[in-house]
Amino acid sequence: MKPIEFSKEETGAIVAALQKYFRDELDTELGKLPAELLLDFLKTAIGGHFYNRGLYDAQALFAARSDELVEAIYGLEQPVA
Repeated sequence: MKPIEFSKEETGAIVAALQKYFRDELDTELGKLPAELLLDFLKTAIGGHFYNRGLYDAQALFAARSDELVEAIYGLEQPVA
């Protein structure tokens, strides 16, 4: 699996969210570099779990939609004598 990568804009938004969380919930100021290092750790340590969950959810959605499509195709069949 290739590593999880974020754009500069995404990284900036995530870092800001981490800093806000630490400030609001933990009464701790988290600098930009520590927040970026925390993000790198989270991507490596648990990112795969979130990625895989997204894949499982997408597979389930695809399976449900393909079942609907199969039923719709059967509904198009014409009666034959």
